[in-house]
Amino acid sequence: MLRRMSVTALLAIALVYGAGPSSAQVIEGVDCPPSDYTCYVTADQPGAPGRPDTPGTPTPSASGSTGTGCVVPNSTRSMPCSSDLWGSFNNADGCYYLRLDPPPNASHPIWSGDSPEGRSVYQRECMLAGGGSSNYGWAVLDDAVAAPAITATPAQVALQAIAQMTLLGPDIAMAPPTDRLGLVGIPVWMWTDATTATWGPVTATASVTGVSVTATASASKIVWDMGDGHTVTCRGPGTPYGGGAFTDSPDCGYVYPRSSAGQPGDAYTVTATTTWDITWVGGGQSGSLTTTRDSTTQLQIGELQVLNQ
Repeated sequence: MLRRMSVTALLAIALVYGAGPSSAQVIEGVDCPPSDYTCYVTADQPGAPGRPDTPGTPTPSASGSTGTGCVVPNSTRSMPCSSDLWGSFNNADGCYYLRLDPPPNASHPIWSGDSPEGRSVYQRECMLAGGGSSNYGWAVLDDAVAAPAITATPAQVALQAIAQMTLLGPDIAMAPPTDRLGLVGIPVWMWTDATTATWGPVTATASVTGVSVTATASASKIVWDMGDGHTVTCRGPGTPYGGGAFTDSPDCGYVYPRSSAGQPGDAYTVTATTTWDITWVGGGQSGSLTTTRDSTTQLQIGELQVLNQ
């Protein structure tokens, strides 16, 4: 069923506090009859896509917002599921709804001459997939329909669980240490301390409107960009160097073929990127995804010169 809805924040304030129609007529792109106190557009009931009738620039992530398990339809734009400023987010139409309490009095034009009995007025703000928002205004809804509830798919709740995790890049360790000079042709060992935050597993659970999802993240590999155009892929955290002879690392090492002279700071910039594999289960569904985290350091590599006398 279609209902009429007034638009713009200024108009909402004007209607509640009794300003005249001239307050609304400055809004571009909206038809505001001179004899009416409201400017109207046609809007669908919650559950259908919101229509971008007027521009708006709200910040739904204002203080007091909770959760990141809600997503704008047809996008990957994540939104807080609730906000003290904008109300509850409805995943079905990508809009926030905030019930006006107390409601406008029974003689107010927003009721269009009908009885307000069994109906409520909501501030409505719809988010755009590409950023920003539109369609700011009022929605008059039957109480039998109830306020649009926060709804989320298990995949969306999984994103909220993942957001709770601390997933870091490698805690880079090398031999020779990065504060000492390495040499061309001498093996370099690379590893990370395998903590929960750098290698996993990390587990977190999130719940939105009765949908509970548990996600688990574990590192699967580290790709080391050695700064000289070569990369090394290590399928584990690497083995710490234990001292002794210049031997190759058993699982994560590299030998530089030339010095770092001429590089910025005469050092190679080494970037280590961890791939985190994440699985989730809940709400009768399951899924997986990957994400990466990186860390950087610098390592100087020199050449050993032998002098003949």
